Amino acid sequence: MARIDLDLAHAYRANPTQDSDYALLPLKMSFRDGGAYALLGPSGCGKTTMLNIISGLLAPSRGTVSFDGRDVTHASPQERNIAQVFQFPVIYDTMTVAENLAFPLRNRKLPADQIRKRVGEIAEMLDMSGQLNQRAAGLAADAKQKISLGRGLVRSDVSAVLFDEPLTVIDPNLKWQLRRKLKQIHRELKLTLIYVTHDQVEALTFAEEVVVMTRGKAVQVGSADALFERPAHTFVGHFIGSPGMNFLPVQSSGWSLEVAGMRLTTPRTLPEGALKLGIRPEYVTLAEANAAGALAASVVQLQDVGTHQMLTAQAGESVIKARLPSEVQVPPAGSPVWLKVMDTHTCFYRDEELVV
Repeated sequence: MARIDLDLAHAYRANPTQDSDYALLPLKMSFRDGGAYALLGPSGCGKTTMLNIISGLLAPSRGTVSFDGRDVTHASPQERNIAQVFQFPVIYDTMTVAENLAFPLRNRKLPADQIRKRVGEIAEMLDMSGQLNQRAAGLAADAKQKISLGRGLVRSDVSAVLFDEPLTVIDPNLKWQLRRKLKQIHRELKLTLIYVTHDQVEALTFAEEVVVMTRGKAVQVGSADALFERPAHTFVGHFIGSPGMNFLPVQSSGWSLEVAGMRLTTPRTLPEGALKLGIRPEYVTLAEANAAGALAASVVQLQDVGTHQMLTAQAGESVIKARLPSEVQVPPAGSPVWLKVMDTHTCFYRDEELVV
């Protein structure tokens, strides 16, 4: 296992001159020894580029990669002692499950009894103990991907295990089981794990810390709670949560706000000028008319989704979504309603960055 430090940028074209030329904008980032991380963001944001730079499949166009303080920028994956699990299964169809899992250990000439013990441990973790003697060729795609996961995890001496969207081919009903297994494996083996995904559920349920990326930039690194409660960038507010955070344009005079044609007092001093008010639908509540921190709005739609109701309302030019308990009585579409948008969970942004 290793601590991984990145201080780099990467562009696939020569002589980059503007941000859009970079696949990864300049960044400094560390992954602690034994940590479980997820790189989360939409397609094309730079997740796989970062993973391939960490693994040694790609050299950064500038900067360095260090493992435990040792510069490995130009070292091969083998020299870095990396295990990588790809989006689609990489296994030997002519071998049995046990032979596939044992292959990385046999290459390192470990004693046979040690190999058998380790293969048995990993197979048990992946619920494959009953399939060890089956040939991989006859297995379903999800079972083959479990073998790939096992091959990545079977070595106890790796610096890190890197996962590039490894659950893509897995049946949706089995994904939650494998995510739970990976968390269990991380707790037991204490490996440094870095997991690439565009699925926020996968990232937030697997990782101790999530790196949220967009357009080649890591905009926030934090726990699931931190990303939800205090998004450092409006992109994080949009991307994390279902639906994402509400954003309302406001004009601040320090102790009061003009928003949707109304003036609200604030419980704390704010920077003056144009800001964005951000609040999660989970924290928007119905309020009495003219209540402190509440806006007048009009009901657009109410959706009953079983465990809660999702209210969509219009306040001036802004749309506000509120996640309300099922028992709350909401007036019909077109009716006036007051929504409280100011409380301890409210965030404020300038130039898309969190200021308060």
